[in-house]
Amino acid sequence: MTRTFPGLAALLLFLIPLLAIPAAAQPPAPKGVQAPGYYRMALGDMEITALYDGFTRLKPELLTNVKAKDLQAMFQRMFVDPSNGVQTAVNAFLVHTGQNLILVDAGGGKSLGPSMGNITANVRAAGYDPAQIDTVLLTHLHPDHACGLLNQDGTPAFPAATVLVAEQEAAFWLDPAATTKIPEKMQRVLGLAKASVAPYQAKGALKTFKPGDSLLPGLLSVAEFGHTPGHTGFLFTSGGQSILIWGDVVHSHSVQFAKPGAAIEFDTDQKQAVATRAKL
Repeated sequence: MTRTFPGLAALLLFLIPLLAIPAAAQPPAPKGVQAPGYYRMALGDMEITALYDGFTRLKPELLTNVKAKDLQAMFQRMFVDPSNGVQTAVNAFLVHTGQNLILVDAGGGKSLGPSMGNITANVRAAGYDPAQIDTVLLTHLHPDHACGLLNQDGTPAFPAATVLVAEQEAAFWLDPAATTKIPEKMQRVLGLAKASVAPYQAKGALKTFKPGDSLLPGLLSVAEFGHTPGHTGFLFTSGGQSILIWGDVVHSHSVQFAKPGAAIEFDTDQKQAVATRAKL
């Protein structure tokens, strides 16, 4: 008597193709890189590209003129975790006017650690070459805005650019007679400010202006003193639209929009910085 095992036959038919499948190849190594950091928008006939340089972490105790309990309440309301410092983005802006390719601020390079220094990479990712930038506007000379002017080897990151900074800012950080008055705790910042512009200064590519001056067609400089003596914003206008790139008017969105009277220890003149923020 012949016996059949239909269930076993079905199982064998299922397993045979599986046995023929070769072992999977090893997957490629993880890339370990992020997506490019830029965001593009139109302003009339201008093109504006926000560029991500990286981030820093601000200690909450650096914020002044605000009670600790109020500070914590504002952080909670905005879902901000301050336990490891408040993460704050460092950005720059690339503006194509049709006649000029302008960079507003240059990021921090590697002056403040490995979490920054992505401006030139993101300029390229956005479709431009750093060598095409003809003008760099500096809101001020703090390291996270100016040190990205240099490559890691100390050469200019934007070799064809003229760098523009407010005359009050240049006088405070670059004039040897004035810099002797800068406190000891700011000496490292002073050294970085001088180094960041030195190659441009040496070839005559560092220029100053008076805040309020019209610098190029569709570009007005705006005095925003307080954070530093020559802190300046840049107002771009095209096709009936305007945008103000305002630098460090605000350091903590979760606190200073709700309480503009809150300042930060980095402000050279906290009272004036608060007045500037309230005005804007």
